[in-house]
Amino acid sequence: MQLALTEEEAAFRDELRSFYRTEIPAEIRERSRQGGEVDRDDIITTHKILNDHGLAVPNWPVEWGGKDWTPVQHQIWLDEMQLACVPEPLTFNSKMVGPVIAEFGSQAIKERFLPPTAALDIWWCQGFSEPEAGSDLASLRTTAIRDGDTYVVNGQKTWTTLGQYADWIFCLVRTDPNAPKKQAGISFLLMDMNTPGITLRPIKLVDGSFEVNEVFFEDVRVPADQLVGEENQGWSYAKFLLGNERTGITQVGRTKVKLADVKARAKESGLLDDPLFAARLAEAENDVLALELTQMRVASGSVDGKPNPASSVLKLRGSQLQQLATELLVEVAGPDVLPFDAGADLASPEWARHSAPTYLNYRKTSIYGGSNEVQRTIIASTILGL
Repeated sequence: MQLALTEEEAAFRDELRSFYRTEIPAEIRERSRQGGEVDRDDIITTHKILNDHGLAVPNWPVEWGGKDWTPVQHQIWLDEMQLACVPEPLTFNSKMVGPVIAEFGSQAIKERFLPPTAALDIWWCQGFSEPEAGSDLASLRTTAIRDGDTYVVNGQKTWTTLGQYADWIFCLVRTDPNAPKKQAGISFLLMDMNTPGITLRPIKLVDGSFEVNEVFFEDVRVPADQLVGEENQGWSYAKFLLGNERTGITQVGRTKVKLADVKARAKESGLLDDPLFAARLAEAENDVLALELTQMRVASGSVDGKPNPASSVLKLRGSQLQQLATELLVEVAGPDVLPFDAGADLASPEWARHSAPTYLNYRKTSIYGGSNEVQRTIIASTILGL
């Protein structure tokens, strides 16, 4: 595999690097760099700027706003965005429901939903996990029973990220309760969040934020023409979607930024002179470089609507390294992590006080998108053939 950029690729990188740092407001990029609770307005502002310049959904088919880029160019687009601390286009739109509709939806569904999805005129959220169907997603029990020209939906979804902002939700629902396998009989349905019978309830997380929600469906009537693809084929569409999600979870660029912050803070405090800490940091940096090469291979192998099983490697290792970066920053902060949310007039620096809730929040990375235990099973069966 080619490890150095060509002259054309380097010019492409420099053009994007300049765009991200000049067209995206500096205050938004700084808030993104510092982390913390997701800012709805920052996501909308950035997404629309990117879309206006044709940079929001380059992974989509060209006729729907995508780019005829090489895999290397796609990777440069993402890496430079993360390195510049630019909030990425809303994942639910750009990497989840959008590609599924473009790949499997009818022409009418595409024309109705893809343009506003690309422009973030529709904010989507994901209705996959349920109280008894998280890592074992195929055990989902939310039903959608056909009644004339509508489906009647009953059930519950949980861990619905940013659902409090969403206009629409894409859901996996069971349309054939008598299917012989639990992976069968599942369909992919689109629902307006304002439909009568849908109730949303926020979940307070361990870091104090309200990032995820429960969603309840009680006799919700959904027009049948909002079904994506074929009835009872939703599991195939979900695997395609999760392959995209797992690749996006890798976050190589953002982990690089976090590790650079760790190194700078450790140098200021003198902790970088500790050979054991310095060795751990160096090992983390090397692991990120190795992951970056794996990401390049996966990006070039996910074609024709078929998920690349190696995306599970990216999800597994990427989430571990994101967690490691937050752990190292907490170690650098030391006792200054303790007075979180205790007011501004403190000797402890804000970055240190914020590092503890960030560490707690990042425990989720090894769970969402399919837990790391599930990823190990996929790697064992589909890659290693065990």
